[in-house]
Amino acid sequence: MRYTTIILLIATCLTVRSQEKTDAWLDQLLRQHASPLLLKVLNNPDSFQYQLIYTQIDRDKNNRPGFKHYYLHVDRNRYFNPASTVKMPLAFLALEKINELNIKGLNKGTPMLTDSSFDAQSKAWHDSSAANYLPSIAHYIKKIFLVSDNDAYNRLYEFIGQETINNKLWQKGYTDTRITRRFVTMTEEQNRYTNRIRFVKDGQTIYNQPPAYSNAKFNFSRKLLVGHSHYNRNEELVNAPMDFTTHNNYPLEDQQQVLQSVIFPASVRANQRFKLTEDDYKFLYHYMSAYPSESKFPAYDTARYFNSYTKFFMFRAGKTVPPPNIRVFNKTGWSYGFLTDAAYIIDLENNIEFMLTGTIYVNRDGVLNDNKYEYEETGYPFFKEVGNIIYQHELKRPRKYKPNLSRFTIDYSKQ
Repeated sequence: MRYTTIILLIATCLTVRSQEKTDAWLDQLLRQHASPLLLKVLNNPDSFQYQLIYTQIDRDKNNRPGFKHYYLHVDRNRYFNPASTVKMPLAFLALEKINELNIKGLNKGTPMLTDSSFDAQSKAWHDSSAANYLPSIAHYIKKIFLVSDNDAYNRLYEFIGQETINNKLWQKGYTDTRITRRFVTMTEEQNRYTNRIRFVKDGQTIYNQPPAYSNAKFNFSRKLLVGHSHYNRNEELVNAPMDFTTHNNYPLEDQQQVLQSVIFPASVRANQRFKLTEDDYKFLYHYMSAYPSESKFPAYDTARYFNSYTKFFMFRAGKTVPPPNIRVFNKTGWSYGFLTDAAYIIDLENNIEFMLTGTIYVNRDGVLNDNKYEYEETGYPFFKEVGNIIYQHELKRPRKYKPNLSRFTIDYSKQ
């Protein structure tokens, strides 16, 4: 079967492509155990545009983790659409902002009412999926990690603001990351405007955030074109690549480091950490690893939102049911034929832990926005098989000290 190579044009004056990172050992490990399907993917890196980071974690006698990263075709200048993976840093930044505001009575559970203040904006004063029927930062974060809810992301985007989102991430060292847009139809200019937001307690407004405009300066000098044709917003076929130049960008290495900075905050420099409380960490660990069936508010139809719905590595393909001893702390994204997952995986029975971060492009016909992507046939099976090969390797890999994973042992019955 012939796969059309993605047309990925990055045109800019005197652009120098960064050197691709590849470890022959990781490539060999995967090939040694690969099915014919996985071999086809591995043999066609230009068609599938896959990138992988495998992070081994070894503890010392004091349970402090050390990290060894292995790469496969990782290149921060090779564009892929990050889709919903950008929701993870926004969840962390929203909690950070609440902590920095330091207003009495204001916390992640305080009801948050969003008004419509500019063209194309919408209000959010109620949330029928919440126990009290009111939206909040905490409730939005739950929905982001449980089922990758788009509206929840939009509300956090509006609370933090486009300029603050990017300045904060750049200050933490993620200078190649940019988050420019909500997940709703808006122009570039409309995405710079954010809504008025009020936090209320007992009928009283305890914090009023006025509408804002972002003056963030983005470098759009590199032209990012994907595919050979696409359907536009009017569902008209355009015989030209789709332009992602001004879209969100979130390189794979940044995704791995953002996740590591929250799972293991002491492992990164102080200026890379998000300003979170111990309660924030516990809250995040809970909902980053919980399944839709383990949530009461919001409650989900588990026929649609099955337990491996957002767990690509090891489980999503075939709706595989994760065993009780394994938990995945992660954020996935899927859009335009790109699938991405950044994950920390633990096995509480066998005392193993590792990180996997990866992306793949599965769009055989090269047409974007036609909803004809090989997610089920190729994408999800790729993640499942890679995850299982690495997991089997971790089961056999010797460790001088077994990790104490009690920090990640969670009672999911507590909501």
